[in-house]
Amino acid sequence: MAVGRAQRRLNGALAIVVRTFGELLITVGIVILLFVVYTLYVTDLINEQKQGDANDTLERSWADPVAVQPAPPVTPELGTGFTRLYIPHFGTDYNFVVVEGVGQSQLAVGPGHYPGTALPGQPGNVGIAGHRIGTGAPFNDLDKLNSCDAVILETETDFFVYRVMPMAGQVAGWDRIRQQDPRCARVPSLRGPGEPGGGPYGRTVGRRIVTPDRVDAVAPVPYRPDDPLPKAEQVALVTLTTCNPEYGNSHRLIVHGVLVRQVPKQQAPDYQALLSRIGMTL
Repeated sequence: MAVGRAQRRLNGALAIVVRTFGELLITVGIVILLFVVYTLYVTDLINEQKQGDANDTLERSWADPVAVQPAPPVTPELGTGFTRLYIPHFGTDYNFVVVEGVGQSQLAVGPGHYPGTALPGQPGNVGIAGHRIGTGAPFNDLDKLNSCDAVILETETDFFVYRVMPMAGQVAGWDRIRQQDPRCARVPSLRGPGEPGGGPYGRTVGRRIVTPDRVDAVAPVPYRPDDPLPKAEQVALVTLTTCNPEYGNSHRLIVHGVLVRQVPKQQAPDYQALLSRIGMTL
């Protein structure tokens, strides 16, 4: 009799433990689900509002007639939108205002410009970071860019058309590829014949995956922070960075592009006019 009561008490205690553990698992599951919903959807809604505000502010700052002789570029204030990014491969409606800074608050607005890197059109390297998941996910499909795809930056006075550089496996045969694809006609490999290691830009290709400590990806000459070229010899590049893999952050996905064309807004007053002007070469 006593043994039976003891067994029942043990069974009851086990039932309580199992029930409590089950409730804990359900709670954890709900928390994880809420976090996923917040990350994938709520932050997108918040970003949409912030991007809209940044776009309105940028448009107001550009409202005055475009000057024939633009003023020298001024370093933007932290958090200020100063250029607009277009990537035609992602659709003609793809565009984001780029703000100055790559901190959490800046990337919550949209892509952020690495302070101290070049401004659009300048020699050196325009470094731009963006989220891959949540907060608008501007760089979610960055891994889908191919060599010669266009990356366009709009300023108050100009459009700057960059194109993704050749991938590592294409460098050796790049002259042949350039002849076959008209989009690639102006895209150099930046390799000098006979230069050791391919020259100053020998490590710069269209796409790389690096560890998070490789901040030198946005150096004026990528991956050579301690051996930069003189400013006059630097090529005008753009570098886009985001987390990799898509749902992780153990590495960074890097895309490098080179400036191939500058179109003043006197020739193309808006993005659609730019697309019409350079048409099939996009």
